[in-house]
Amino acid sequence: MAGIIPAMTQAPAATEFAPGLMVRGFTPPLKLSDFKLIAFDMDSTLINIECIDEIADAVGKKAEVAAITEAAMRGEITDFKDSLRLRLALLSGVTIADMEQVYTERLRINPGAAELIQACKAVGMKVLLVSGGFTFFSERVRDTLGIDFMRANILEIESGPNCGQLTGRLVEQAWGDICDGAEKRRTVLEVASLLGIEPAQCIAMGDGANDLPMMHAVGLSVAYHAKPAVRAQANVAINEGGLDRLLEVLR
Repeated sequence: MAGIIPAMTQAPAATEFAPGLMVRGFTPPLKLSDFKLIAFDMDSTLINIECIDEIADAVGKKAEVAAITEAAMRGEITDFKDSLRLRLALLSGVTIADMEQVYTERLRINPGAAELIQACKAVGMKVLLVSGGFTFFSERVRDTLGIDFMRANILEIESGPNCGQLTGRLVEQAWGDICDGAEKRRTVLEVASLLGIEPAQCIAMGDGANDLPMMHAVGLSVAYHAKPAVRAQANVAINEGGLDRLLEVLR
């Protein structure tokens, strides 16, 4: 495929293509229509918050949970599953009403998300949301943005006040219980296989360490307002502006 670069191996030096927009390993522009699938992380990528941190705020544990989230996203906690289980346990007793309040009052789609997805769909690409977050939020983000495929974690809910409450655990799904970095990578490759395309024809965009496995597996990796370890390995780093800045290097 002309213009598509190999999956990330060693990261060459980055260059500033435009203010707040870094590229490495290729010379822009690439052709958007050479790609057939774009995969997005959700929390802090497609949306403005880390949902688990905001849910924890409902039970007065945001600082404690956010510290674990930040360490995991920086790559300082290498087992994402353990870090998620630890944070989930702190959410026991959070009500569905609390989560609804997070969605309505705090969650916003990040700038440029709709424009980037529209441009991708206009050239025939499919869109995947693959998240270590929760279906309570990802299903709504999927429907809002017209996303084709989605994988995320299901929060276990028990009877309780205000439409039920969280148990602090997840519901096991056919593919497993926790969508971590390895599952993100596997999902991207699975969807690519279903579409009959090569990994080199895929784009993956994220901000945290658990996005690196899928970013390493595809043809173009994009870091969005990301942690330093992620910016240092991505083909494109959007450090300022919206998600649609990717279109400055993909025409």
